[in-house]
Formats: sequence, structure tokens, C-alpha cells
Amino acid sequence: MRRQALDLRRTLQILRRRLAAVGIAAALGLLLGAGYAMLDLPMHESETLVVLPASTNEATTQLQVTIATSNSVLAGAVRDLGPAVSLQSLRSHIRAANLTTNLISIIAQGETAAQAEDAANAVAKSYIAYVGLPHAPSGQMPAQVVRYATSATQGSLVVRLIANSIIGTLLGALIGAVAVLAIGRQDLRLRERDQIADAIGVPVLASVSVQHPTDAARWGRLLDAYDPSPIDALGLRSVLDDLGQAGTMSAGAGAGSSLTLLSLSSDPRALALGPQLAAFAASLGITTALVIGPLQNTKAASALRAAATAQPSSRRSSHLQVAFVEGDTMDQQPDAMLTVVVAVVDSRTVEVAAPMRTSAMILGVSPGVATAAQLARIAASAAAHGGRVSGILIADPDPADPTTGRLPELGRPAQTTMPTRLTGVSL
Repeated sequence: MRRQALDLRRTLQILRRRLAAVGIAAALGLLLGAGYAMLDLPMHESETLVVLPASTNEATTQLQVTIATSNSVLAGAVRDLGPAVSLQSLRSHIRAANLTTNLISIIAQGETAAQAEDAANAVAKSYIAYVGLPHAPSGQMPAQVVRYATSATQGSLVVRLIANSIIGTLLGALIGAVAVLAIGRQDLRLRERDQIADAIGVPVLASVSVQHPTDAARWGRLLDAYDPSPIDALGLRSVLDDLGQAGTMSAGAGAGSSLTLLSLSSDPRALALGPQLAAFAASLGITTALVIGPLQNTKAASALRAAATAQPSSRRSSHLQVAFVEGDTMDQQPDAMLTVVVAVVDSRTVEVAAPMRTSAMILGVSPGVATAAQLARIAASAAAHGGRVSGILIADPDPADPTTGRLPELGRPAQTTMPTRLTGVSL
């Protein structure tokens, strides 16, 4: 039952994430259904009534209904209607039914009222002649027309349009949902916090909404006046607690902490985590250094570097410093209680450059960007350089994600310890 519940939840999540695609498919189905209704206009129908002897039983009447639409009867009607009407065409537009035990209805369809009336009367005439033969295969059956087809009705175009549109919409939505599920189940990118944490066996420290700067000016405004929501502020405070900065303000002194925040080049949202953490710490009065480490040549990374090299505005906190790493050296030695190093990893090679020695290494990830394999390769590459990813920050968490990435669950890997405090940053 638990497995079924998980599969159902994942199915609903896939459909919710790709609801726009399902909606587009439904809209296309609606248009196709409405277009088909306009091209295939309702036909005219006309009815002829034929009466049988009053002593006819129900079984015999059913047999006569079958005979009325048989090839022998329809062939006779075709001879009366002329060469413009084929046997196959007439068969597709004729139906018969018994209204009572001795009353047969013969209904014909036509593109015009006259065609429908002529076809119904011709079939009735051929049927009466066929069953009236002395040596008829089914036995002689006296029958006569009690009402000729003298008028025809046409189905409502509005009703047909509505019905076809509804059917087209439902079919389109169904096809879209099936296609979305087929594609979504092949998508290996991780979206839930528990999935991301389990990929490398470390906990999610916090989930934070991030700003999305696209140029140097917007990055500058983030560094100058970052104002997180109460929920985001609480998450960032928990990260500072994990780094040993909880008592910095009250103590007024002590050893500094440092961390490297890694993110993928294909994940521009996660790039904002480091600057936001640094700006938030500075707003609390913690002397903080934001170190721009190795960055891939992406648009977001280039804009961040440009903003960091620009002259800081008067609004920027005096507790926030910005430094750069060029090769293996830093442009200036920060003197800070907290150092946040921002580094971007190439999503194609997933190789972490020789990192700066910091007391903690944290991985920044946005839901739906990275696969478990990519995260595992980042962790392995960092370990090869003597580092260890000890926590995860989630950028723009999925509102529908019920997991936390923190609490261990049965069958999930044991989580490692939180980052430890070391002194300073060694280059």
C-alpha cells in the first residue's frame, strides 16, 4: 500500500509540474473536435413506417428488421435511386428498428432532406416487394407502408459542436497526460528534499527562496539590501547555527567559520544562495567575507563577478566584504568572522576544482535541476580534493514537496554530522 501511495503521489506531482502541457493538449483536442464538427455537418433524417400483420410475433418482427437492411432489399432500392447512390453508401445511411411487434421503422440519412426522404421510401418499397414474393427466402410476409417519408429533420449543429468539443478536450487531455507521464517517469532529475539528501547521504540544512538577478545591477541590489522573508531568515539562521555563528553577536569575539558553497553551472538559482547567506549574516552584524571563487563562464556568474568588482554603494553593510580568488590566490585577505566562498561546478564535467580549505562545504541545489549521479560525482570530486560535502541548501523549494531532507527514515542512508568550526581560511 505504501508503494502504491508513493507511485500515486509521484504521478500527481508529474502531472502538476507539467499541467501546462496537459492543458495545451486538451486545448488542441477541443479545437480538433470543434473543427471536425464543422466539417462533418449533421445529416438530414427521414422515416418511413411499415406495418406487418397483427398476428406477427416479436421474433418474426426482429427477423423482418434484419431483412429490411439486407443486401437484397438495398440492391432493389439502389435501382430506384439511380447510379448516383451505391449499395455501400446506402447501407451506411440506413437503419431499421421495430417500434411494436408489427410496426417497423426505416430511417434514412442524406445530405439533403430530399435525399433522406427518397432513400427511406425506396428501401421501404423494395422491402415490401421482397417479402411479398410467393417464394421469399424468409417466407411470404404481407406488409404495407402506413406513413411515407415526407419530411426530414436535421441534428442540431450546436449540440454536435458541444459534444465533439467535450470529447476532443477529454481525449486531448488524456493523450497529453499519458505523454507527460511517459516523459516524466524517464526524468531522473531530483525534486524532493529527501531525494536530494539521499543522493549523497547528507542532510538539507535549509530551504530558501532566492532572488533571480540577471545582471550586475540586480546582483548589486541583492548585496546591498537583501531582505529575506521570516521563513527564509529562520532557515539562514539555522545555517549560521550549524556553522557555529550562533553566539558571535553576544560573544563579540571568537574563532571564525568558513564554508564553500558549490552549485552547478546549469543551476543559476542556486548561485544566489551564497551571496544571500553572506548578506544576511552581515545584516546581523557578523563581519562576513563573500569570496567569489572559481566560477564557470555563465551569464549569471559573469554578472555576479561584475557586481562584486563594482564600487559598493552606501547602502551596503559595513560588515560585508567582497574578495576574489584568481587561480590559487585571493585578491585580498578577508578579516571576517564568517567567510562564504561561492564556487560553480561545470555541469558537463562535474569536476570540482581544487577548493579553498574551509571548515565546511555545502552544496546548493534547485529542485528539478540535478540528477543523483551528478550530485554523487560532485561529492566524490570534492572528496578527491580533500573536501567533504556536509550539508545541502535548497534554492526555491517545491511548494508541494512534503519532505524535509533532515529527518532519517527507514531505509534512508544515515546522515553525517553537521559542519565543524575551524579557524580562518587557508589558501
